[in-house]
Amino acid sequence: QVQLVESGGGLVQAGGSLRLSCAASGRTFSSNTMGWFRQAPGKEREFVAGISGSGVPRTYADSVQGRFTISRDNAKNTVYLQMNSLKPEDTAVYYCAASGSSVFSRKYDSWGQGTQVTVSS
Repeated sequence: QVQLVESGGGLVQAGGSLRLSCAASGRTFSSNTMGWFRQAPGKEREFVAGISGSGVPRTYADSVQGRFTISRDNAKNTVYLQMNSLKPEDTAVYYCAASGSSVFSRKYDSWGQGTQVTVSS
């Protein structure tokens, strides 16, 4: 198990940017695939981005490809989600997740508490 704490959410206007951070502790961080998910009101949680333990490869949902960038700093046990060109439909609670599996499996076993991102039009 990995303990995860997200930060960096907030209110931003459409077209703006935010950077989410997720601090991890527990299982050796560099051995974990890390991911970001989001859940909007009334909708199911959806995959946003994933990154392997080494930082490559990375995967993205089609809806955020080209606007969001996932990265990690293994020395700081932290994963980031840089979100640019934000749209109102990006409004959701964003969750950090960790996995001992491949980044392509999208199967995660540890979750943070979530951070709210609200994009106003």
